[in-house]
Amino acid sequence: MCIFFNVTKTLITFFQNKIPYFWNPNSKLTKMNDTGVKNPSADLTKLGFHHTAAHWNISREALIQSTLDLNLGVLNDSGAFCIDTGEFTGRSPKDKFTVKDALTENAVDWNNINQPYSPEAFDKLQAKVIAHLDKQNEVYVRDVMACADPNYTLNIRVVTETPWASLFADNMFIRPSEEQINSFEPEWTILCAPSFLAIPAEDGTRQHNFSIINFTKKVILIGGSGYTGEIKKGIFTVLNFELPHLKNVLSMHCSANIGNDGDTALFFGLSGTGKTTLSADPNRKLIGDDEHGWSDTGVFNFEGGCYAKCVDLTEEKEPDIFRAIKPGAILENIRFYDGTNKVDFENVSVTENTRVSYPLYHINNIAVPSVGTIPKNIFFLSYDAFGVLPPITKLTEAQAMYLFISGYTSKVAGTEAGVTEPQTTFSACFGAAFLPLHPTKYAEMLGRRLKESGANVWLINTGMTGGVYGVGSRMSLKITRGLITAALNGQLNGVAYETLPIFNFQIPTTCPGV
Repeated sequence: MCIFFNVTKTLITFFQNKIPYFWNPNSKLTKMNDTGVKNPSADLTKLGFHHTAAHWNISREALIQSTLDLNLGVLNDSGAFCIDTGEFTGRSPKDKFTVKDALTENAVDWNNINQPYSPEAFDKLQAKVIAHLDKQNEVYVRDVMACADPNYTLNIRVVTETPWASLFADNMFIRPSEEQINSFEPEWTILCAPSFLAIPAEDGTRQHNFSIINFTKKVILIGGSGYTGEIKKGIFTVLNFELPHLKNVLSMHCSANIGNDGDTALFFGLSGTGKTTLSADPNRKLIGDDEHGWSDTGVFNFEGGCYAKCVDLTEEKEPDIFRAIKPGAILENIRFYDGTNKVDFENVSVTENTRVSYPLYHINNIAVPSVGTIPKNIFFLSYDAFGVLPPITKLTEAQAMYLFISGYTSKVAGTEAGVTEPQTTFSACFGAAFLPLHPTKYAEMLGRRLKESGANVWLINTGMTGGVYGVGSRMSLKITRGLITAALNGQLNGVAYETLPIFNFQIPTTCPGV
Protein backbone atom coordinates (compact mmCIF):
# COMPACT_ATOMS: atom_id res chain seq x y z
CA MET A 1 0.00 0.00 0.00
CA CYS A 2 2.95 2.32 0.57
CA ILE A 3 3.57 2.46 -3.20
CA PHE A 4 0.09 3.71 -3.86
CA PHE A 5 0.20 6.10 -0.94
CA ASN A 6 3.16 7.80 -2.60
CA VAL A 7 1.42 7.82 -5.98
CA THR A 8 -1.75 9.25 -4.49
CA LYS A 9 0.19 11.90 -2.58
CA THR A 10 2.00 12.91 -5.78
CA LEU A 11 -1.29 13.13 -7.69
CA ILE A 12 -3.01 15.20 -5.02
CA THR A 13 -0.12 17.65 -5.06
CA PHE A 14 -0.17 17.72 -8.85
CA PHE A 15 -3.90 18.34 -9.12
CA GLN A 16 -3.78 21.07 -6.49
CA ASN A 17 -1.12 22.73 -8.62
CA LYS A 18 1.17 23.38 -5.66
CA ILE A 19 4.35 22.24 -7.41
CA PRO A 20 5.44 22.78 -10.99
CA TYR A 21 4.78 19.97 -13.44
CA PHE A 22 8.31 18.88 -14.25
CA TRP A 23 10.14 16.58 -16.62
CA ASN A 24 13.46 14.90 -15.98
CA PRO A 25 15.63 15.47 -19.10
CA ASN A 26 17.64 12.36 -18.18
CA SER A 27 14.57 10.11 -18.18
CA LYS A 28 14.12 7.18 -20.56
CA LEU A 29 11.57 9.26 -22.47
CA THR A 30 14.28 11.30 -24.21
CA LYS A 31 16.43 8.27 -24.86
CA MET A 32 13.56 6.34 -26.39
CA ASN A 33 11.85 9.08 -28.33
CA ASP A 34 14.09 11.92 -29.47
CA THR A 35 12.07 12.17 -32.68
CA GLY A 36 8.82 12.25 -30.76
CA VAL A 37 9.56 15.52 -28.98
CA LYS A 38 9.31 18.69 -30.96
CA ASN A 39 8.21 22.27 -30.80
CA PRO A 40 4.53 22.94 -31.36
CA SER A 41 3.42 22.43 -34.94
CA ALA A 42 1.55 25.07 -36.89
CA ASP A 43 -1.68 23.43 -35.70
CA LEU A 44 -0.90 24.01 -32.02
CA THR A 45 0.48 27.45 -32.76
CA LYS A 46 -2.86 28.35 -34.30
CA LEU A 47 -4.48 27.36 -31.02
CA GLY A 48 -2.18 29.71 -29.10
CA PHE A 49 0.70 27.43 -28.05
CA HIS A 50 4.13 29.03 -28.34
CA HIS A 51 6.43 27.69 -25.62
CA THR A 52 5.77 24.13 -24.50
CA ALA A 53 7.33 21.12 -26.22
CA ALA A 54 4.91 18.62 -27.71
CA HIS A 55 5.29 14.86 -27.55
CA TRP A 56 3.57 14.04 -30.81
CA ASN A 57 2.02 10.57 -31.24
CA ILE A 58 4.89 8.95 -29.36
CA SER A 59 4.80 5.23 -28.62
CA ARG A 60 2.58 3.68 -25.98
CA GLU A 61 5.70 2.39 -24.21
CA ALA A 62 7.10 5.92 -24.04
CA LEU A 63 3.88 7.24 -22.50
CA ILE A 64 4.03 4.56 -19.82
CA GLN A 65 7.70 5.26 -19.14
CA SER A 66 7.05 8.99 -18.92
CA THR A 67 4.30 8.45 -16.35
CA LEU A 68 6.58 6.17 -14.34
CA ASP A 69 9.35 8.79 -14.48
CA LEU A 70 6.92 11.38 -13.14
CA ASN A 71 5.89 9.05 -10.28
CA LEU A 72 2.29 9.22 -11.41
CA GLY A 73 1.73 5.48 -11.77
CA VAL A 74 3.03 1.96 -11.20
CA LEU A 75 2.83 -1.41 -12.95
CA ASN A 76 0.89 -4.36 -11.57
CA ASP A 77 1.96 -8.01 -11.67
CA SER A 78 0.50 -8.51 -15.18
CA GLY A 79 2.29 -5.46 -16.60
CA ALA A 80 -0.81 -3.25 -16.72
CA PHE A 81 -0.44 0.40 -15.80
CA CYS A 82 -2.08 1.60 -12.55
CA ILE A 83 -2.92 5.25 -11.88
CA ASP A 84 -5.08 7.34 -9.58
CA THR A 85 -7.28 9.98 -11.19
CA GLY A 86 -7.13 12.28 -8.17
CA GLU A 87 -10.08 14.17 -6.73
CA PHE A 88 -12.59 12.84 -9.28
CA THR A 89 -13.08 9.11 -9.77
CA GLY A 90 -16.20 9.42 -11.92
CA ARG A 91 -17.91 11.83 -14.26
CA SER A 92 -19.30 15.09 -12.90
CA PRO A 93 -22.49 15.71 -14.94
CA LYS A 94 -23.37 18.87 -13.00
CA ASP A 95 -20.16 20.44 -14.33
CA LYS A 96 -20.76 19.65 -17.99
CA PHE A 97 -21.75 22.53 -20.28
CA THR A 98 -22.59 23.16 -23.93
CA VAL A 99 -21.92 26.45 -25.68
CA LYS A 100 -25.21 28.05 -26.69
CA ASP A 101 -24.88 29.84 -30.03
CA ALA A 102 -26.56 30.04 -33.43
CA LEU A 103 -25.80 26.37 -34.19
CA THR A 104 -27.08 24.91 -30.93
CA GLU A 105 -29.68 27.37 -29.65
CA ASN A 106 -32.66 25.70 -31.32
CA ALA A 107 -31.19 22.21 -31.71
CA VAL A 108 -29.99 21.26 -28.22
CA ASP A 109 -32.47 20.15 -25.57
CA TRP A 110 -31.48 22.61 -22.84
CA ASN A 111 -31.99 21.16 -19.35
CA ASN A 112 -30.08 20.34 -16.16
CA ILE A 113 -27.87 17.99 -18.20
CA ASN A 114 -27.34 20.18 -21.26
CA GLN A 115 -26.47 23.38 -19.43
CA PRO A 116 -25.85 26.50 -21.58
CA TYR A 117 -22.51 28.29 -21.61
CA SER A 118 -21.85 31.54 -23.43
CA PRO A 119 -19.48 31.74 -26.43
CA GLU A 120 -17.71 34.70 -24.85
CA ALA A 121 -17.04 32.83 -21.60
CA PHE A 122 -15.80 29.83 -23.60
CA ASP A 123 -13.30 31.94 -25.56
CA LYS A 124 -11.90 33.43 -22.36
CA LEU A 125 -11.69 30.05 -20.61
CA GLN A 126 -10.08 28.41 -23.65
CA ALA A 127 -7.40 31.10 -23.67
CA LYS A 128 -6.72 30.47 -19.98
CA VAL A 129 -6.51 26.69 -20.46
CA ILE A 130 -4.11 27.07 -23.39
CA ALA A 131 -1.97 29.53 -21.44
CA HIS A 132 -1.84 27.04 -18.56
CA LEU A 133 -0.84 24.16 -20.84
CA ASP A 134 1.69 26.35 -22.64
CA LYS A 135 3.47 26.96 -19.32
CA GLN A 136 4.13 23.25 -18.84
CA ASN A 137 7.46 21.78 -19.89
CA GLU A 138 5.61 19.51 -22.29
CA VAL A 139 2.22 18.40 -23.49
CA TYR A 140 1.17 15.14 -25.14
CA VAL A 141 -0.60 15.20 -28.48
CA ARG A 142 -2.57 12.22 -29.78
CA ASP A 143 -4.23 12.01 -33.20
CA VAL A 144 -7.05 9.48 -33.12
CA MET A 145 -10.36 8.76 -34.82
CA ALA A 146 -13.93 7.80 -33.97
CA CYS A 147 -16.42 5.66 -35.97
CA ALA A 148 -15.32 2.36 -37.53
CA ASP A 149 -17.50 2.97 -40.61
CA PRO A 150 -15.29 5.06 -42.94
CA ASN A 151 -18.38 6.94 -44.15
CA TYR A 152 -18.61 8.62 -40.74
CA THR A 153 -14.98 8.82 -39.52
CA LEU A 154 -14.25 11.71 -37.16
CA ASN A 155 -10.63 12.91 -36.76
CA ILE A 156 -9.79 14.03 -33.21
CA ARG A 157 -6.68 15.70 -31.80
CA VAL A 158 -6.27 15.20 -28.04
CA VAL A 159 -3.86 17.52 -26.21
CA THR A 160 -3.24 16.38 -22.63
CA GLU A 161 -1.21 17.53 -19.66
CA THR A 162 -0.45 13.99 -18.46
CA PRO A 163 1.07 11.15 -20.46
CA TRP A 164 -1.39 8.57 -19.11
CA ALA A 165 -4.36 10.58 -20.41
CA SER A 166 -2.77 10.43 -23.85
CA LEU A 167 -2.41 6.66 -23.49
CA PHE A 168 -6.09 6.49 -22.48
CA ALA A 169 -7.04 8.30 -25.69
CA ASP A 170 -4.96 5.83 -27.68
CA ASN A 171 -6.66 2.93 -25.89
CA MET A 172 -10.19 4.19 -26.34
CA PHE A 173 -10.31 5.73 -29.80
CA ILE A 174 -9.48 4.24 -33.18
CA ARG A 175 -5.76 4.32 -33.91
CA PRO A 176 -4.92 5.75 -37.37
CA SER A 177 -2.52 4.02 -39.71
CA GLU A 178 0.87 5.61 -40.40
CA GLU A 179 -0.46 6.82 -43.74
CA GLN A 180 -3.48 8.40 -42.06
CA ILE A 181 -1.26 10.07 -39.45
CA ASN A 182 0.91 11.65 -42.16
CA SER A 183 -2.12 13.36 -43.71
CA PHE A 184 -4.09 13.87 -40.49
CA GLU A 185 -6.35 16.92 -40.29
CA PRO A 186 -8.29 17.16 -37.01
CA GLU A 187 -11.97 18.00 -37.13
CA TRP A 188 -12.29 18.16 -33.32
CA THR A 189 -9.77 19.15 -30.65
CA ILE A 190 -9.80 18.16 -26.97
CA LEU A 191 -7.76 20.22 -24.50
CA CYS A 192 -7.34 18.32 -21.22
CA ALA A 193 -5.74 20.18 -18.28
CA PRO A 194 -6.46 18.42 -14.97
CA SER A 195 -4.35 20.77 -12.86
CA PHE A 196 -6.06 23.89 -14.21
CA LEU A 197 -8.68 25.03 -11.71
CA ALA A 198 -11.46 27.32 -12.87
CA ILE A 199 -12.58 30.28 -10.80
CA PRO A 200 -16.40 30.04 -10.87
CA ALA A 201 -16.99 33.76 -10.30
CA GLU A 202 -14.76 34.60 -13.26
CA ASP A 203 -15.30 31.62 -15.55
CA GLY A 204 -19.01 30.94 -15.16
CA THR A 205 -18.54 27.35 -14.01
CA ARG A 206 -20.22 25.71 -11.01
CA GLN A 207 -16.93 24.84 -9.34
CA HIS A 208 -13.27 24.41 -10.26
CA ASN A 209 -13.75 21.42 -12.59
CA PHE A 210 -15.54 21.53 -15.94
CA SER A 211 -16.18 19.81 -19.26
CA ILE A 212 -17.44 22.17 -21.97
CA ILE A 213 -18.32 21.38 -25.59
CA ASN A 214 -18.32 24.03 -28.33
CA PHE A 215 -20.00 22.54 -31.42
CA THR A 216 -19.25 25.59 -33.57
CA LYS A 217 -15.51 25.78 -32.78
CA LYS A 218 -15.35 21.97 -32.48
CA VAL A 219 -13.36 22.16 -29.26
CA ILE A 220 -13.84 20.37 -25.93
CA LEU A 221 -12.31 21.89 -22.77
CA ILE A 222 -11.68 19.62 -19.77
CA GLY A 223 -10.17 21.06 -16.62
CA GLY A 224 -9.89 20.45 -12.89
CA SER A 225 -10.48 16.71 -13.20
CA GLY A 226 -8.14 13.84 -14.02
CA TYR A 227 -10.98 11.37 -14.63
CA THR A 228 -10.34 10.07 -18.12
CA GLY A 229 -13.98 9.17 -18.75
CA GLU A 230 -14.64 12.87 -19.44
CA ILE A 231 -12.52 12.56 -22.62
CA LYS A 232 -14.41 9.50 -23.83
CA LYS A 233 -17.89 10.81 -23.07
CA GLY A 234 -17.12 14.23 -24.53
CA ILE A 235 -16.72 12.71 -28.00
CA PHE A 236 -19.74 10.47 -27.44
CA THR A 237 -21.81 13.60 -26.80
CA VAL A 238 -20.41 15.14 -30.00
CA LEU A 239 -21.46 12.10 -32.03
CA ASN A 240 -24.88 12.07 -30.36
CA PHE A 241 -25.39 15.54 -31.81
CA GLU A 242 -23.81 15.26 -35.23
CA LEU A 243 -24.85 11.79 -36.39
CA PRO A 244 -28.63 11.94 -35.75
CA HIS A 245 -28.92 15.67 -36.45
CA LEU A 246 -26.86 15.81 -39.64
CA LYS A 247 -26.34 12.28 -41.01
CA ASN A 248 -29.47 10.21 -40.24
CA VAL A 249 -27.53 7.74 -38.07
CA LEU A 250 -28.96 6.58 -34.74
CA SER A 251 -26.28 7.02 -32.08
CA MET A 252 -26.64 4.57 -29.19
CA HIS A 253 -25.31 3.99 -25.68
CA CYS A 254 -24.94 0.26 -26.16
CA SER A 255 -22.50 -2.58 -26.65
CA ALA A 256 -22.67 -4.91 -29.65
CA ASN A 257 -21.50 -8.34 -30.73
CA ILE A 258 -22.01 -10.62 -33.72
CA GLY A 259 -22.51 -14.38 -34.02
CA ASN A 260 -20.92 -16.82 -36.40
CA ASP A 261 -24.01 -16.59 -38.62
CA GLY A 262 -23.63 -12.81 -38.90
CA ASP A 263 -26.47 -11.95 -36.49
CA THR A 264 -25.80 -8.71 -34.61
CA ALA A 265 -27.04 -8.07 -31.06
CA LEU A 266 -27.20 -4.77 -29.15
CA PHE A 267 -27.06 -4.27 -25.37
CA PHE A 268 -28.40 -0.91 -24.12
CA GLY A 269 -27.77 0.27 -20.57
CA LEU A 270 -26.14 2.78 -18.25
CA SER A 271 -22.58 2.24 -17.04
CA GLY A 272 -22.46 -0.63 -14.57
CA THR A 273 -25.59 -2.44 -15.80
CA GLY A 274 -23.68 -5.08 -17.74
CA LYS A 275 -23.05 -3.81 -21.29
CA THR A 276 -19.34 -4.63 -21.32
CA THR A 277 -19.67 -7.87 -19.38
CA LEU A 278 -22.57 -9.36 -21.34
CA SER A 279 -21.27 -8.38 -24.76
CA ALA A 280 -17.92 -10.10 -24.05
CA ASP A 281 -19.22 -13.52 -25.07
CA PRO A 282 -16.66 -16.23 -25.95
CA ASN A 283 -19.08 -17.61 -28.56
CA ARG A 284 -19.60 -14.28 -30.33
CA LYS A 285 -17.28 -11.63 -31.72
CA LEU A 286 -17.21 -8.29 -29.90
CA ILE A 287 -17.95 -5.24 -32.05
CA GLY A 288 -17.67 -2.77 -29.17
CA ASP A 289 -18.58 -2.34 -25.52
CA ASP A 290 -20.26 1.05 -25.14
CA GLU A 291 -21.00 3.37 -28.09
CA HIS A 292 -22.35 2.57 -31.56
CA GLY A 293 -24.13 3.99 -34.57
CA TRP A 294 -26.95 2.33 -36.55
CA SER A 295 -26.97 3.41 -40.19
CA ASP A 296 -29.02 2.20 -43.15
CA THR A 297 -26.46 -0.56 -43.76
CA GLY A 298 -25.66 -1.79 -40.25
CA VAL A 299 -24.01 -1.11 -36.90
CA PHE A 300 -20.54 0.36 -36.29
CA ASN A 301 -18.44 1.00 -33.20
CA PHE A 302 -17.50 4.57 -32.31
CA GLU A 303 -14.41 3.51 -30.39
CA GLY A 304 -11.25 1.43 -30.61
CA GLY A 305 -11.18 0.19 -27.03
CA CYS A 306 -13.11 -0.80 -23.92
CA TYR A 307 -13.59 0.91 -20.55
CA ALA A 308 -14.78 -1.74 -18.11
CA LYS A 309 -15.72 -1.61 -14.44
CA CYS A 310 -13.52 -4.01 -12.53
CA VAL A 311 -14.96 -4.13 -9.01
CA ASP A 312 -15.02 -7.78 -7.87
CA LEU A 313 -13.47 -8.81 -11.20
CA THR A 314 -12.39 -12.46 -11.45
CA GLU A 315 -11.08 -14.56 -14.32
CA GLU A 316 -13.84 -17.09 -13.70
CA LYS A 317 -16.71 -14.59 -13.97
CA GLU A 318 -15.33 -12.34 -16.73
CA PRO A 319 -12.40 -14.09 -18.44
CA ASP A 320 -12.15 -11.76 -21.46
CA ILE A 321 -11.94 -8.59 -19.39
CA PHE A 322 -9.62 -10.16 -16.81
CA ARG A 323 -7.19 -11.37 -19.50
CA ALA A 324 -7.26 -7.97 -21.22
CA ILE A 325 -5.46 -6.49 -18.21
CA LYS A 326 -1.94 -6.71 -19.58
CA PRO A 327 0.79 -4.29 -20.77
CA GLY A 328 -0.89 -1.24 -22.32
CA ALA A 329 -4.07 -1.48 -20.24
CA ILE A 330 -4.72 1.25 -17.66
CA LEU A 331 -6.21 0.40 -14.27
CA GLU A 332 -7.78 3.37 -12.49
CA ASN A 333 -8.11 3.90 -8.73
CA ILE A 334 -7.45 0.27 -7.74
CA ARG A 335 -5.49 -0.97 -4.71
CA PHE A 336 -3.02 -3.83 -4.26
CA TYR A 337 -2.88 -6.59 -1.71
CA ASP A 338 -0.52 -5.44 1.04
CA GLY A 339 3.12 -5.82 0.15
CA THR A 340 2.46 -6.85 -3.47
CA ASN A 341 1.62 -5.41 -6.86
CA LYS A 342 -1.30 -7.82 -7.31
CA VAL A 343 -4.63 -6.02 -7.65
CA ASP A 344 -7.27 -6.55 -4.98
CA PHE A 345 -10.37 -6.12 -7.13
CA GLU A 346 -12.63 -6.27 -4.07
CA ASN A 347 -10.95 -3.20 -2.58
CA VAL A 348 -13.16 -0.16 -3.23
CA SER A 349 -11.56 2.10 -0.64
CA VAL A 350 -11.00 4.79 -3.30
CA THR A 351 -14.18 4.28 -5.34
CA GLU A 352 -16.60 1.58 -6.47
CA ASN A 353 -15.96 2.89 -9.96
CA THR A 354 -12.60 1.14 -10.38
CA ARG A 355 -11.98 0.91 -14.13
CA VAL A 356 -9.72 -0.58 -16.76
CA SER A 357 -9.23 0.77 -20.28
CA TYR A 358 -7.65 -1.33 -23.01
CA PRO A 359 -7.55 -1.39 -26.80
CA LEU A 360 -9.96 -3.75 -28.55
CA TYR A 361 -7.11 -5.96 -29.72
CA HIS A 362 -6.57 -7.04 -26.10
CA ILE A 363 -9.72 -9.14 -26.63
CA ASN A 364 -9.10 -12.23 -28.74
CA ASN A 365 -12.62 -12.65 -30.10
CA ILE A 366 -13.33 -9.34 -31.86
CA ALA A 367 -14.93 -8.30 -35.13
CA VAL A 368 -12.43 -6.74 -37.55
CA PRO A 369 -13.37 -4.13 -38.60
CA SER A 370 -15.70 -3.15 -35.73
CA VAL A 371 -18.90 -3.25 -37.78
CA GLY A 372 -21.95 -5.50 -37.89
CA THR A 373 -25.14 -6.20 -39.78
CA ILE A 374 -28.62 -4.85 -39.06
CA PRO A 375 -29.42 -6.04 -35.49
CA LYS A 376 -31.51 -9.16 -35.02
CA ASN A 377 -31.81 -8.97 -31.21
CA ILE A 378 -31.79 -5.96 -28.89
CA PHE A 379 -31.46 -6.16 -25.10
CA PHE A 380 -32.42 -3.35 -22.70
CA LEU A 381 -30.37 -3.83 -19.51
CA SER A 382 -32.18 -2.41 -16.51
CA TYR A 383 -30.69 -2.47 -13.03
CA ASP A 384 -33.94 -2.73 -11.05
CA ALA A 385 -33.04 -1.69 -7.50
CA PHE A 386 -36.48 -2.83 -6.23
CA GLY A 387 -36.25 -6.43 -7.43
CA VAL A 388 -39.60 -6.24 -9.21
CA LEU A 389 -38.75 -6.79 -12.88
CA PRO A 390 -38.45 -10.39 -14.11
CA PRO A 391 -35.08 -11.73 -15.31
CA ILE A 392 -36.14 -11.55 -18.97
CA THR A 393 -39.15 -10.18 -20.84
CA LYS A 394 -39.98 -10.19 -24.55
CA LEU A 395 -41.25 -6.75 -25.56
CA THR A 396 -43.70 -5.66 -28.19
CA GLU A 397 -42.70 -2.75 -30.41
CA ALA A 398 -44.88 -0.38 -28.36
CA GLN A 399 -43.40 -1.60 -25.08
CA ALA A 400 -39.90 -1.26 -26.51
CA MET A 401 -40.54 2.35 -27.49
CA TYR A 402 -42.02 3.16 -24.07
CA LEU A 403 -39.13 1.60 -22.16
CA PHE A 404 -36.53 3.19 -24.44
CA ILE A 405 -37.88 6.71 -23.97
CA SER A 406 -38.33 6.23 -20.19
CA GLY A 407 -35.11 4.26 -19.64
CA TYR A 408 -35.96 2.82 -16.23
CA THR A 409 -32.74 1.65 -14.56
CA SER A 410 -30.30 2.68 -11.81
CA LYS A 411 -27.11 4.65 -11.60
CA VAL A 412 -24.56 2.21 -10.21
CA ALA A 413 -22.24 3.21 -7.38
CA GLY A 414 -19.21 5.28 -8.36
CA THR A 415 -20.01 6.04 -12.00
CA GLU A 416 -20.93 9.62 -11.11
CA ALA A 417 -19.63 11.84 -8.34
CA GLY A 418 -21.71 11.34 -5.20
CA VAL A 419 -23.31 8.01 -6.21
CA THR A 420 -22.37 5.50 -3.49
CA GLU A 421 -25.12 2.91 -4.01
CA PRO A 422 -27.61 2.12 -6.82
CA GLN A 423 -29.94 5.05 -7.41
CA THR A 424 -33.16 4.45 -9.32
CA THR A 425 -33.41 6.73 -12.30
CA PHE A 426 -35.18 7.24 -15.59
CA SER A 427 -32.44 7.83 -18.13
CA ALA A 428 -33.98 8.50 -21.53
CA CYS A 429 -32.63 6.17 -24.23
CA PHE A 430 -30.45 4.57 -21.51
CA GLY A 431 -28.00 7.46 -21.87
CA ALA A 432 -29.65 10.80 -21.06
CA ALA A 433 -26.42 12.26 -19.69
CA PHE A 434 -24.91 12.24 -23.19
CA LEU A 435 -27.86 13.30 -25.37
CA PRO A 436 -27.70 16.87 -26.67
CA LEU A 437 -30.91 16.50 -28.72
CA HIS A 438 -34.39 15.92 -27.35
CA PRO A 439 -34.86 12.21 -26.43
CA THR A 440 -37.79 11.87 -28.83
CA LYS A 441 -35.36 12.41 -31.73
CA TYR A 442 -33.48 9.22 -30.82
CA ALA A 443 -36.68 7.34 -29.95
CA GLU A 444 -38.26 8.17 -33.31
CA MET A 445 -35.14 6.95 -35.10
CA LEU A 446 -35.15 3.71 -33.08
CA GLY A 447 -38.84 3.20 -33.91
CA ARG A 448 -38.11 3.46 -37.62
CA ARG A 449 -35.15 1.08 -37.30
CA LEU A 450 -37.27 -1.48 -35.42
CA LYS A 451 -39.98 -1.41 -38.10
CA GLU A 452 -37.40 -1.80 -40.86
CA SER A 453 -35.41 -4.58 -39.17
CA GLY A 454 -38.07 -6.58 -37.33
CA ALA A 455 -35.55 -7.06 -34.50
CA ASN A 456 -36.57 -8.87 -31.30
CA VAL A 457 -36.40 -6.63 -28.22
CA TRP A 458 -35.85 -8.04 -24.74
CA LEU A 459 -35.84 -6.42 -21.28
CA ILE A 460 -33.19 -7.90 -18.98
CA ASN A 461 -33.10 -7.20 -15.25
CA THR A 462 -29.44 -7.09 -14.22
CA GLY A 463 -30.37 -5.63 -10.84
CA MET A 464 -31.93 -7.13 -7.75
CA THR A 465 -33.97 -10.26 -7.12
CA GLY A 466 -35.63 -11.37 -3.90
CA GLY A 467 -36.10 -7.86 -2.57
CA VAL A 468 -34.88 -4.29 -2.79
CA TYR A 469 -31.21 -3.29 -2.73
CA GLY A 470 -29.85 -4.16 0.71
CA VAL A 471 -32.32 -7.02 1.16
CA GLY A 472 -32.22 -9.08 -2.02
CA SER A 473 -29.25 -10.15 -4.09
CA ARG A 474 -28.06 -9.18 -7.56
CA MET A 475 -29.16 -11.31 -10.49
CA SER A 476 -26.79 -14.20 -11.17
CA LEU A 477 -24.43 -13.38 -14.05
CA LYS A 478 -24.43 -17.06 -15.05
CA ILE A 479 -28.23 -17.17 -15.29
CA THR A 480 -28.42 -13.85 -17.14
CA ARG A 481 -25.87 -15.12 -19.68
CA GLY A 482 -27.91 -18.30 -20.09
CA LEU A 483 -31.14 -16.37 -20.75
CA ILE A 484 -29.46 -14.09 -23.30
CA THR A 485 -27.82 -17.04 -25.06
CA ALA A 486 -31.20 -18.77 -25.32
CA ALA A 487 -32.77 -15.62 -26.78
CA LEU A 488 -29.94 -15.24 -29.30
CA ASN A 489 -30.23 -18.87 -30.38
CA GLY A 490 -34.01 -18.69 -30.83
CA GLN A 491 -34.59 -21.16 -27.99
CA LEU A 492 -37.23 -18.93 -26.38
CA ASN A 493 -39.41 -18.90 -29.47
CA GLY A 494 -41.18 -22.16 -28.72
CA VAL A 495 -41.59 -22.01 -24.95
CA ALA A 496 -44.72 -21.02 -23.02
CA TYR A 497 -45.08 -17.42 -21.83
CA GLU A 498 -47.09 -15.89 -19.00
CA THR A 499 -48.33 -12.31 -18.73
CA LEU A 500 -47.22 -10.07 -15.87
CA PRO A 501 -50.28 -7.99 -14.85
CA ILE A 502 -50.29 -4.19 -15.11
CA PHE A 503 -47.23 -4.06 -17.38
CA ASN A 504 -48.50 -6.87 -19.66
CA PHE A 505 -44.94 -8.15 -19.95
CA GLN A 506 -44.54 -11.52 -21.66
CA ILE A 507 -42.28 -13.72 -19.52
CA PRO A 508 -41.02 -17.14 -20.65
CA THR A 509 -41.94 -19.82 -18.10
CA THR A 510 -38.97 -22.03 -18.97
CA CYS A 511 -35.57 -21.61 -20.58
CA PRO A 512 -33.38 -24.41 -21.97
CA GLY A 513 -30.19 -24.72 -19.96
CA VAL A 514 -31.37 -22.46 -17.12
